[in-house]
Amino acid sequence: MLPKFLRKTPLAWLQVSREKSRLAIALAGIAFADLLMFTQLGFKNALFDASIKPHEILDTDLVLINPQFETIFAVKSFSRERLYQAMRVEGIQSANSLYIGSAPWRNPDTTVDRPILVFGASPTQSIFKLPEVNQHLNDLKMLDKVLYDQAGRVEYGPIAELFKKNNQVSIQLNHKEVKVVGVFSLGASFAADGNVITSDSTFLNIFPDRQPYQIDVGLIKVKPNVAQQTVKANLQQLLPKNEVLVLTLDEFAQREKAYWANSTAIGFIFTLGTVVGFIVGIVIVYQILYSDVSDHLPEYATLKAMGYGDRYLIGVLMQEALILAILGFIPGFIASFGLYSLASSATLLPIIMTQQRAINVLILTIIMCGGSGIVAMRKLQTADPSDIF
Repeated sequence: MLPKFLRKTPLAWLQVSREKSRLAIALAGIAFADLLMFTQLGFKNALFDASIKPHEILDTDLVLINPQFETIFAVKSFSRERLYQAMRVEGIQSANSLYIGSAPWRNPDTTVDRPILVFGASPTQSIFKLPEVNQHLNDLKMLDKVLYDQAGRVEYGPIAELFKKNNQVSIQLNHKEVKVVGVFSLGASFAADGNVITSDSTFLNIFPDRQPYQIDVGLIKVKPNVAQQTVKANLQQLLPKNEVLVLTLDEFAQREKAYWANSTAIGFIFTLGTVVGFIVGIVIVYQILYSDVSDHLPEYATLKAMGYGDRYLIGVLMQEALILAILGFIPGFIASFGLYSLASSATLLPIIMTQQRAINVLILTIIMCGGSGIVAMRKLQTADPSDIF
């Protein structure tokens, strides 16, 4: 079966490559459709990857949040008393609180304010996985000292450069003067262009309306060799479900992803963009294949008169579609690397090519071209030997 199918390939290739200009237009159209799909999927995945960066740097096993908490960019607090209550559960090594808020950061050069995400935690214990944060915990014990995310957008000012020169930078944060005593690298996301880490005391000083007994996230470390799921179940049984939700760190991150995918228009927009690219490709390939069949209808009719059936001719047409899919995918795939690099530099989002995404777009391209071939078959089946004899 396969050898017979392969023997048809030269005919399909000769049909596709006979008119070089038409082939070039077809490949450009397919490459454009692939580039559009790569762009939409790249930005969509970058959104999800960037949105959970703050979650990934937390050094914790379990997380306590308000059940109405959907995203760290719009936090819902709960009583610190529940964190103390959680310590009754056997197998817990430590419990720490985390405050999260957004405040205006004033660029020291332009004096323009820009929102920045602020994390506040006790400097007596390390709750972050970042070494550059942990080495400055003693500095954060002093009031109004902060650590600045040097991977944030440049609109915040040349903070990292100023810090390297002076080892300390005075900044206006939420209209209060604070001093940058260290830098770390986390990066921007769609909802936050930069990040700041400070102590819980400084956080409450920056946000005077926040109450110390209302925390945003509870971080639970489980003792070694103790099952996390067992501790999680015991915690959820002990704590009132209408006040506190217990999650693993991975579940906490997935909750953030679900918010951006389902509760905002952003996920839908990027998915729609991918669909549009797919449809554009179908239209382009269909036009090419339909024109090819129309131009060579007498030849197809001649083949029918020689005894070749519709099945054979349809096989040739589907091979043409497959050739176009593969040849058109290659330039679209290559061009997407340059676009990803440009977009990543401009937005500071983690837009990178992945093997899975490349495979997915290739499959979509084959389906796209195959679908166009199926539609064009109807014209091919009209080839009648009696029309030319």
